[in-house]
Amino acid sequence: MTENTQTPSSPTSELPTTYAPAEVEGKLYERWVERGYFEADAKSEKPAYTIVIPPPNVTGSLHLGHAFQHTLMDALTRRKRMQGYESLWLPGMDHAGIATQNKVEQQLAEEGKSRHDLGREEFTDRVWKWKEEYGGKILGQMRRLGDGVDWSRERFTMDEGLSKAVQTIFKRLYDDELIYRAERIINWCPRCLTAISDIEVEYQDDAGELVSIRYGEGEDSLVVATTRAETMLGDTAVAVHPDDERYAHLIGKQIKLPLTDRTIPVVADTHVDPEFGTGAVKVTPAHDPNDFAIGQRHDLQSLTVMDEHGVITVHGPFLGLDRFEARSAIVGALREQGRIVAEKRPYMHSVGHCSRCKTTVEPRLSMQWWVKVGPLAQAAGDAVRDGRVKIHPEDMSKRYFDWVDNMHDWCISRQLWWGHRIPIWYGPEGQVVCVGPDEQPPTGEGWTQDADVLDTWFSSGLWPFSTLGWPERTPDLEKFYATDVLLTGHDIIFFWVARMMMFGLYAMDGVAPFHTIALTGLVRDEFGKKMSKSNPNAVDPLDWMDKYGSDAVRFTLAKGANPGADVPIGEDWVQASSKFANKIWNATRFALMNGATIEGELPPVERLSATDRWILSRLNETVAQVDAYYEDYQFSKLSEALYHFAWDEVFDWYVELSKTTFFAGGEQAQVSGRVLGEVVDVMLRLLHPIVPFVTETLWTTLTGGESLVIADWPKDSGFRDEAAEAEIASVQSVITEVRRFRKEQGLQDGQKVPARLDLGATALGAHEAAIRQLLRLQPEGDSFSATATLPVAGGTVALDLSGTIDVAAERKRLTKDLGAAEKEKQQAEAKLGNEAFIAKAPDNVVDKIRGRLAKAEADIARLQAQLDGLPAA
Repeated sequence: MTENTQTPSSPTSELPTTYAPAEVEGKLYERWVERGYFEADAKSEKPAYTIVIPPPNVTGSLHLGHAFQHTLMDALTRRKRMQGYESLWLPGMDHAGIATQNKVEQQLAEEGKSRHDLGREEFTDRVWKWKEEYGGKILGQMRRLGDGVDWSRERFTMDEGLSKAVQTIFKRLYDDELIYRAERIINWCPRCLTAISDIEVEYQDDAGELVSIRYGEGEDSLVVATTRAETMLGDTAVAVHPDDERYAHLIGKQIKLPLTDRTIPVVADTHVDPEFGTGAVKVTPAHDPNDFAIGQRHDLQSLTVMDEHGVITVHGPFLGLDRFEARSAIVGALREQGRIVAEKRPYMHSVGHCSRCKTTVEPRLSMQWWVKVGPLAQAAGDAVRDGRVKIHPEDMSKRYFDWVDNMHDWCISRQLWWGHRIPIWYGPEGQVVCVGPDEQPPTGEGWTQDADVLDTWFSSGLWPFSTLGWPERTPDLEKFYATDVLLTGHDIIFFWVARMMMFGLYAMDGVAPFHTIALTGLVRDEFGKKMSKSNPNAVDPLDWMDKYGSDAVRFTLAKGANPGADVPIGEDWVQASSKFANKIWNATRFALMNGATIEGELPPVERLSATDRWILSRLNETVAQVDAYYEDYQFSKLSEALYHFAWDEVFDWYVELSKTTFFAGGEQAQVSGRVLGEVVDVMLRLLHPIVPFVTETLWTTLTGGESLVIADWPKDSGFRDEAAEAEIASVQSVITEVRRFRKEQGLQDGQKVPARLDLGATALGAHEAAIRQLLRLQPEGDSFSATATLPVAGGTVALDLSGTIDVAAERKRLTKDLGAAEKEKQQAEAKLGNEAFIAKAPDNVVDKIRGRLAKAEADIARLQAQLDGLPAA
């Protein structure tokens, strides 16, 4: 249990009667930053705890996905700081090559210009100016959310230090022959005019057309089917399976390619599935990755028939047509020649689109730079297999292994101007020189630098160590690497997680960049649908923060965070969390007004009432639960545990049961005041990492302490009192049972009823005053007549309901309900007594019926007791 001997410096009157988040949050956050609470010290002897923020795009703004993950990362780092760790949460932004260049090009288009009008250097300067003026909007929004990041260490993927890291690792990989240049099929975006990686392609079912075309003449002909008729202009073969007898006579022969004056060979290749379609496929090596592989095996020519804009560059009639215009024109020309054997339209099939601009991606043969991922991916897989890195939840490991164990070489060059330019120089005699960060590039006539820039994920893959000063062995790198946990969405395992693992292990001598990969789901609306800007369900978290406060948004998100599972969220849930924040506020004000204090030691156990001992026992159990859930990244469970403890056990039970003590005053009130102060103190500490603003305001008022940000995290003292817990459980049972009866009789909550309590020789007698107060039960009086007697734990409660209920009507109602309960019992017993049913029914069905039987038996006992308690008609 925590110990705090400070004297409160602020009276209760300083707390407004209602909590107004807008008046609290901004001022509190700026105070935290000004006092340097979030700044980590590399020279500290405290153990380090490090998280690097997944760098949001410089073009981005805070969305619910950010708010969700930031809430969880903030909770982790705040708790560790309170536990005595040198806690570093490092912020920064990604330069977001394509997205940012598109933003500036859109600006130029409004001015009637293109980047080519400015030239590379001036355009890059323009992007930097845009970044300074418009970029980083999200950083201010992070402050609004309460992110406890170390702003003194803020980084940008194109700042000087990170640029040096990029150049250093490129040079090392190049020298180790893990970076190479080759002509391969890549995904090309005709809108962004750059290569994009496989994981930047989004596939969706589009309505296209499937046409079957006859190639060749007479017996020397065959039929191929395609959804991309325009690429036939680049066909250099038709492929069939070597064991397909239908085409055995054609293998090795030349056949006429329609619409052209070329002939192409028929080749045998095991890649072809003879059972699919006609068993013959057109081969276009320059425009399809599978065809490229066939072309490599058979030494076929690769003919590029489209330019970077997707415009046809060959064959007179179609020259200059857009690829989709050419598709219709080519099918029309083939139809005129009688070569269309079949047409299927619409034909739904999976089509790749650029994840940024949604343009249909075009496979294209292109000279690009590649990372040879084989040995890097092997190391990334081994680090998880041998336990150096844990993936949480563990069942997500399969997705990780599916990717790293089957990874293709990574195309890292992009045909952009904004980004880290590839540090390769070409000489006039064909020389190729890779230049490191401390080396001078070659000079002289004819030397030029490669025009491409690196894939954004190349630089962000270095993030866990480049942000700490690598390649220099800085104090930050020595203290804070490896980071403790990467908390991120399962959707970017492929984009980012695997890249960081590969580069971290390579650059840091086999030390993985993090100890744990904690994967979250995606935020969805309350109906489980994906949120997006194009849907009406998209929510700006700032709107909810304005309306309900940042704590309410944070608590709602944390409460929905089950490891790896998607997180549904609706405004009603945020509103409920706002009510929880207000409940904490009002209950703490009540506690302060009724003597809650943290002055001095807790009184010895023998001076504590059973209610005091119960709440302290529950408090320690809650501390232990919350700690266990944090270590297992069970944010939903820890939030539920805190909610249940604060609202139910502290506010609804302990405070209510103790009111008679507080109102009576005296020594026992002082004892309970110290217990209540302890409970509220620890409760606010436990809640702080998730709801930092309201807890900070209340805790500093209660304790006079400087800040919860730097306060101690509670510890489980080991105190448990099972007897007290059982005693209060009996009290709760009595109150719950009588409350239910009152509700069933239609009595108002505040309506007072005469009652006689016979609690026997149990410890319940000590709680009679509290029971009477909570149940609005008056003393029985001389004219008392017991019209209803309820059996309760350890005794009975007799109520005089004269004039408040119609006894005959109530007996009729209870008798009807009793009959229904007995019928339910009979039906359940009949099913459970049927051996054939038990043998065939699933376990969960049998368990459900057993549950129905148990409920029916309990209802029968309750209803019969209520009937017995009614006076005779």
